[in-house]
Amino acid sequence: MASTCRVSLSLLSITLFSFLISPASSQHEHPLDPLTPEEFSLIRNAVMWSYGASSENVTFHYVGLDEPDKPLIYSWMLNQTDKISPPRRASVVLRFHEQTHELIVDLSSHRTSIVSKEVYHGNGFPMLTLEEQTAASDLPRTHDQFIRSIEKRGLNMSNVVCACYTVGWYGEPRSRRAMKVLAYYTNGTVNFYMRPIEGIVMVVDLELMKIVKYHDRFTTTVPTAEDTEYRLEKQNPPFGPHLEGAAIVQPHGPGFEIKGHTISWANWKFHIGFDARVGPIISLASIYDLEKGKYRQVLYRAYVSEVFVPYMDPTEEWYYKTYFDCGEFGFGLSAVSLQPGVDCPNNAIFMDGFYAGQDGTPVKISNVTCVFEKYAGNIMWRHTEIGISDETIREVRSDVSLVVRSVSTIGNYDYILDWELKPSGSIKFEVGLTGLLEVKAVNYTHASQIKEDEYGTMVGANTIATHHDHFLTYHLDLDVDGAPNSFVKTNLITKPVAEEGVPRKSYWTVSSKTARTESEAQLHLGLEPCDLVVVNPNKRTKVGNNVGYRLIPGPIASPILFRDDYPQIRAAFTDNNLWVTPYNKSEKWAGGRYVDQSRGDDTLAVWAKRNRKIENEDIVLWYTLGFHHIPYQEDFPIMPTLSAGFELRPSNFFDRNPVLKTKSPKPVILSCKP
Repeated sequence: MASTCRVSLSLLSITLFSFLISPASSQHEHPLDPLTPEEFSLIRNAVMWSYGASSENVTFHYVGLDEPDKPLIYSWMLNQTDKISPPRRASVVLRFHEQTHELIVDLSSHRTSIVSKEVYHGNGFPMLTLEEQTAASDLPRTHDQFIRSIEKRGLNMSNVVCACYTVGWYGEPRSRRAMKVLAYYTNGTVNFYMRPIEGIVMVVDLELMKIVKYHDRFTTTVPTAEDTEYRLEKQNPPFGPHLEGAAIVQPHGPGFEIKGHTISWANWKFHIGFDARVGPIISLASIYDLEKGKYRQVLYRAYVSEVFVPYMDPTEEWYYKTYFDCGEFGFGLSAVSLQPGVDCPNNAIFMDGFYAGQDGTPVKISNVTCVFEKYAGNIMWRHTEIGISDETIREVRSDVSLVVRSVSTIGNYDYILDWELKPSGSIKFEVGLTGLLEVKAVNYTHASQIKEDEYGTMVGANTIATHHDHFLTYHLDLDVDGAPNSFVKTNLITKPVAEEGVPRKSYWTVSSKTARTESEAQLHLGLEPCDLVVVNPNKRTKVGNNVGYRLIPGPIASPILFRDDYPQIRAAFTDNNLWVTPYNKSEKWAGGRYVDQSRGDDTLAVWAKRNRKIENEDIVLWYTLGFHHIPYQEDFPIMPTLSAGFELRPSNFFDRNPVLKTKSPKPVILSCKP
C-alpha cells in the first residue's frame, strides 16, 4: 500500500510548530462538517509558514477533512451534552520541489499545528489543479511549432481552444508529472469538442510548465460548426416539443430542516459533507422506527469513490484516453453551481461548497448542492380489494422523497448525482450522464464510406463519436442497526417438485451463505439470480429474522478489457461489481491515494488480497455502476441525460411496513383571484 512508501520529515520541528488562533473546532456543530473558508486559510498560513522562504514553490493539490475515527464519532453522538468534539484535523497533499508531501494539520486546539509531514515516494501523482490545467492549455498559443501547424491547416489562431488530458501509465519505469494537450476549433460554435483538430499532440511537463514533446502526424478535415450549437439563443425555429410548466407549492415551507450540515426530514436524519476529490458525502443516515420509538443506524458514510472512463480508440492519438475522474480531476473540484428552477426545482434549498485553490486559498462554489422534496406523482403503496361482497376497499398513499443533488462537469461530460431517501427506508443512488461526446475528425462524410473499424459511431459529417465506458465505484459503509455486520448472498435455486400427484414440475427456493472473508464476497453480478444483503447478526426482528438492508443493483455492465491491459490494471477495482472489505479509515479511494499515472499497486483490488475477516465485523461495500456507451446520433450535438442507479432497501429491518400509518400529503388548492 501507499503508506509503506513514505518517509517522515522534521522540517522546522513539525510537532512544535503552531499558528496561534482561536479554536477552529468551536465553529462546528458536527465533527464531520467540511472544512470552512476560515480553516482553509488557517491551513494555508500554517503550511506556508512551515516552508519559510521556499513557500512560493508550494502548490496545494488536496485539502480535506481528516475524518475522525468512527468510534470517536459514535462516542460524540452519544455524549453531545459533554461538548467534547473529536480532534479536528485536515489532510493536505502538496507538491514542493517536484516531490509530493503529505501533511496532517490539527485545527482543534488554540494553535493550528502541523502534526505530521511526510514525503511520498510511491507511484502516482496527486490530483491535478485547475490552475495548472489552465496554464498548460495556454502554452500552445506561443509555441512556434503549434503556430505553424495551425497556419498549415489554414485556421485562425484566435478561434483555437486547447484542452488537457491525463497521460495514464503504459509500463514506463519512471515518469514525470505531465499532460497531453489537444487542439479544437470554435469559429461559429461554442461546442468546440465537436471540432477537433486532429493530428497534433503535445506533451506538457507540469513541473517545468513547458511543452516537451510535439507531434503533428497528419491532417484531416475539421468538422463543420453547422448544427453543433446547443445554446438556446442560437437555435432557429421551429422550437419544440412544447412543455407546459408546473408549480410546486409548499405553503408551510419545506418539510425538512437543515441545521449546519445535518438534515432532518420525515423519518430520516443524516449529515451532508463536501470534498474536493469525491464531491458530496452522505454520512450518519439513520431512520426513525415508529414501532420502537427511536432512530436506528443505516449508513455511516457513502460517496462516489472513483469514476473510470476508458475510451476504445487504440490509435496513437487516442489510446491514452482512460480517465479516473475523481483521483485525477476531482469530482468536488469539478462540481458546478446549480441553477435554481432548472438544475433543481423551485422548492430546493441550496448549499455552498469550498475547496483549496492551488495557492491554498479557499474557493467557493455557490449552490454546489441542492436539497428538495420530490413530488413526482409516484405511489408509495396501494391496493384495491373487490373480493368482499358489497364493498370495494381502496387504499392509496402518494409518495414523497427527499433528493440531494449535485453536478460535476469534467471536460465534456456532466455527471448528475442524486441521493434519494424515501420514507419506506430505501435510499436510491442515481447518476445521470449528459454533456458532450468526445469525437474525432475523419475524412468520411457518410457511414457507407467506412470500410474499417473507426472505434465509434458516425454522428455527423467528418465526425466519429468514440465508444467508451463509465464505471462509478461507490463507497457504501453500512452500519445496519450497529457497526458489526455480515454480508449474505442469497441464491435462487431451481428444484424439481418431489411430491407425487402435483402437476407442477419445478419451483425455486433460496440458499443463503454468509461471506466469512473478503474473497468470498467478491462478486461478478448478472450470472445468476441472487439477493445481496447486509445483516446485523446480533439483532433480530420479533419473528426471528436478522435485520438487514439489501443492495438492489442497477443495470449490469462490467469491464471487457483484458485484465493485463494497463488501464485495467490501474482500474482493477472494477473487475468485480461488488467487493466487501472491513472498515479501514485509510481505505477511502478505490483507485488509490495517487491516481494520476498510478500503476495499480494501491487499489481496492490490492487491499482485498489480504482476504481479511468480514463476518460480524464493521464492513464496507464497494459497488460499481457501469455504462457501456455506444454513441448514437441522438447524442449529438449534446446528449440527453442517460440515467441508471441502484437501491439500498430495508430487508427485515422493520417488523412490518414502516409507512403503513403514513398519511398522504394534503392537496394544495391554489386560489387564483382576479
